[in-house]
Amino acid sequence: MTVIPVDRDHPPRPRAEVSLLGRFALRLPHGHTYLAPTTQRVLVLLAIHAQGLARGSAAALLWPHLPDRRSAASLRSALWRLSRAGGPCQMIVCDSEHLRLDQDVQVDLHAANRIVRDLTTHQLTARSPAVPAYLRQDLLPDWGESWLLVVREHFRQTRLHALETCSRRLRESGQMGAAMEFAMAALEADPLRESAHRCVSEIHLAEGNVADALRFYDTYRRQLRSELGLAPTSGYRNLLAPFLRRPLDRAPEPGHRA
Repeated sequence: MTVIPVDRDHPPRPRAEVSLLGRFALRLPHGHTYLAPTTQRVLVLLAIHAQGLARGSAAALLWPHLPDRRSAASLRSALWRLSRAGGPCQMIVCDSEHLRLDQDVQVDLHAANRIVRDLTTHQLTARSPAVPAYLRQDLLPDWGESWLLVVREHFRQTRLHALETCSRRLRESGQMGAAMEFAMAALEADPLRESAHRCVSEIHLAEGNVADALRFYDTYRRQLRSELGLAPTSGYRNLLAPFLRRPLDRAPEPGHRA
């Protein structure tokens, strides 16, 4: 048996975990820790910028309406409170010009982005995978900070594309149950997303469930018209047109059989 020596003079540093998907949370070795909203914002800003930020840039993003000297003072105060909250767990690495999150701090958004890359670039195994929990939630959906909007939308779009890509790949390999799980996860994230609806319809058709595919399309058509005043694209209509004797952008007439 191999014995790994323990360096008692330099014990391993505690690891902090930052959750950005769904709701914000900070977990330290002794449990979850509350942070004041201002301090949360500093930690989140550095968590989404993995390479770090210049002090001046961070202060300007966090306090855009304050003069430079006051925003810099506010940043120093928030960093001090973060150091107190972390205790022996160092969360921020900083010098006179630059700030970044310590490399040992785990961020669920970064883990989710790695999963997205794996799902879209690697072949799936023969075993039907489950939808990763990280891909079921948006990035801090209740936060309204302007510097968060583009990052949130970027993550939302990449995870939806990953879910749909996996759904199609699983359908092509005959794993219909798993394909449906990924397609429905995309729909839960965006109920009006046509490409996700098409994934579901294509699975129904691949299984020979034409009636289910038509009902699903018709439900989407009515919802889209009711909420946005739009009709499905020609690509989606053409997918199902061979199975109907009426235009797909019109509801069936009473007594008319499709």
